[in-house]
Amino acid sequence: MSSNRESRRNDSGCTLGRRDFLKLAGAGIFVFFTVGDLPFGPAEADARELPSDFNAFLKIGEDGRVSCYTGKIEMGQGIVTSLAMMLADELDVALESVDMVMGDTELCPWDRGTFGSLSTRAFGPHLRMAAAEARAVLLELAAERLGVPAAELATADGAVFRKDKPGNRVGYAELTRGRRIERTAPSGVSVKESSAFKIMHTPKLRRDSYEKVTGKAQYAGDIQLPGMLYASILRPPAHGAKLLSVDSTEAEAVDGVRVVRDGDLVAVLHARPDVAEAALRTVKAEYERRDMDVDHETIFDHLVQVAPAGDTLEQGGDLAVGEEAAAHHAETTYLDGYVAHAPIEPHTATVQIEGDRVTVWPSSQTPFRAQEEVAQALGMPSENVHIISPFLGGGFGGKTRNLQVVEAARLAKIASAPVQVAWSRSDEFFHDSFRPAAVVTVRSGATEEGRLAYWDYGVYFAGDRGAPHFYDIPHHATTMYGGLWGVPYGVHPFAVGAWRAPANNTNTFARESQMDIMAAQVGVDPLEFRLRNLKDEKMKRVLHAAADKFGWKSAPAPSRQGRGIACGTDAGTYVATIAELELDEDTGGVTVKRIVCAQDMGLCVNPEGAIIQMEGCITMGLGYALTEEVHFSGGEVLDRNFDTYELPRFSWVPEIETVIVEALEDPPQGGGEPAIITMGGAIANAIFDSCGARVLQLPMTPARVKAALAEAT
Repeated sequence: MSSNRESRRNDSGCTLGRRDFLKLAGAGIFVFFTVGDLPFGPAEADARELPSDFNAFLKIGEDGRVSCYTGKIEMGQGIVTSLAMMLADELDVALESVDMVMGDTELCPWDRGTFGSLSTRAFGPHLRMAAAEARAVLLELAAERLGVPAAELATADGAVFRKDKPGNRVGYAELTRGRRIERTAPSGVSVKESSAFKIMHTPKLRRDSYEKVTGKAQYAGDIQLPGMLYASILRPPAHGAKLLSVDSTEAEAVDGVRVVRDGDLVAVLHARPDVAEAALRTVKAEYERRDMDVDHETIFDHLVQVAPAGDTLEQGGDLAVGEEAAAHHAETTYLDGYVAHAPIEPHTATVQIEGDRVTVWPSSQTPFRAQEEVAQALGMPSENVHIISPFLGGGFGGKTRNLQVVEAARLAKIASAPVQVAWSRSDEFFHDSFRPAAVVTVRSGATEEGRLAYWDYGVYFAGDRGAPHFYDIPHHATTMYGGLWGVPYGVHPFAVGAWRAPANNTNTFARESQMDIMAAQVGVDPLEFRLRNLKDEKMKRVLHAAADKFGWKSAPAPSRQGRGIACGTDAGTYVATIAELELDEDTGGVTVKRIVCAQDMGLCVNPEGAIIQMEGCITMGLGYALTEEVHFSGGEVLDRNFDTYELPRFSWVPEIETVIVEALEDPPQGGGEPAIITMGGAIANAIFDSCGARVLQLPMTPARVKAALAEAT
């Protein structure tokens, strides 16, 4: 590492210095920009700060093409399209002329990673400002070329022209004249008014859709290299188990098989993955188990017992005063189990070492973190490690760690050959982090008039996202007893981490279930009860939008209609969901027939992409609401494939209707996660509306529904 700003590792934390960028990128107009401080959680506290000068840049090349270089990656969320739309519109070029260069550590400035629904709401506005700055530069250059003041010029279709003589024009590409022109986008640059949008806020199909539906899209597992070996890795029977001995005699007798060991890392390598897998099954190993004495039934009592003192997230008024004022009271405990990310593409990495240079193709949401981790594992400078990010087949927060990347790097070094590690589905269930199990307790009360009087909310180990309420409650307290991040050893029997809208699914399920309990006690329609206790106009608007689309008719629950409503906020977006279902009271089986979801996400850059994300959230939400739950005994994960861990199936998908509330003048907010947070609450409330039974634990399996029915009768 060097302190020289022009070096590959400079003071700002960038992998390459600016001069290196320009050498690689050639001639053209370059505009550098910085996203600025981002609202990250404590989990990222150990990560590097953003570079002081820039962490992304765009280039207008001599060929007229526009490229955006960013450390973000594409994992199905659609930013390869929406970010390009923002750039094209602000710069007045065709969308087809924009190239997104993403997650390449030798071409792109350092970036913390892609998560938290931050790409559009945090990165997007800065990209627009950079494009606006680039357009201003082009106007200045054209003014010199055409001999008129810039104020008399306008831009369209990748060219600058005179307003009074549109035929007198010059293309962007002609303006560079083989030069490298550098600018840094200042903050506060004026971007276009929404009335001037030509590309943004119009539905666009995904730019990567053709590649993906034709199978041309490249993922980490598609990388094939001469002499590459596939690795099958020996896994312990339980987390925390210590390897005592290994007998790989039989495996080593297989033609072409190599068995390597580096500490606890034992792997079978072969040129064919099936041979490596078969040989691994012959390896005999002894372990010493050191499990926690807890399982999927006892984990909730355990979490409450080991919880630290609470941290107050929000409070107001006096709970005792609220209790005195209330005529209706409810005290409820909600439970939520561990959930797996279960991406279509398991964790995969392909690594090639050539001399002192390492090239890595990972499935990773954090390519720059992967670069550091590989460098540390191999004992070399990070600038010698080149991460090339292919497409990801889903991440959902689970691909922020890079365990498989480090495994592949270590094995490639030992084997002196390219190595690909592709976790089996069993590996995926064992080594991936899970959404944490959690407990939520709520004490609440309402007046005779149906106004909330007090709210005492405690959340154990889910995290704080979505815990603070948005209702108008005079006396309230929200307390967190152990969070999602930085949890000490002994709390969970395995790793936990972010899962799509981390913490918010659990918190919204509890809050919105409790709201329905209070509405039922008061004898008021659930929608009316929420509106009566809201001052937030945005939340009221999305509730009305969802209710109007659904055709909601006022009736207190249980109305035997099988409908339920829930609302919440996530990543700056307001969302309301109404579920309609059929319940088989004999089996406890739930069939969701219809979902209506409305959300206010500020400026919706690509309505087509937003709807796809909402539909994806709703479909994925069926899983955590109805079936998905990790069973375990101590450190042993009992669910190792989809035969016992049940994902939503196509046959389950209900009729889905989406509403995007018009908010063109508001900044864009997150779109990849909000619509999932309300699924648990909406379905729980619909079950109650159908039969009068309240299910307090996720997932709401047939057995739990039947138990709730038995308790209600």
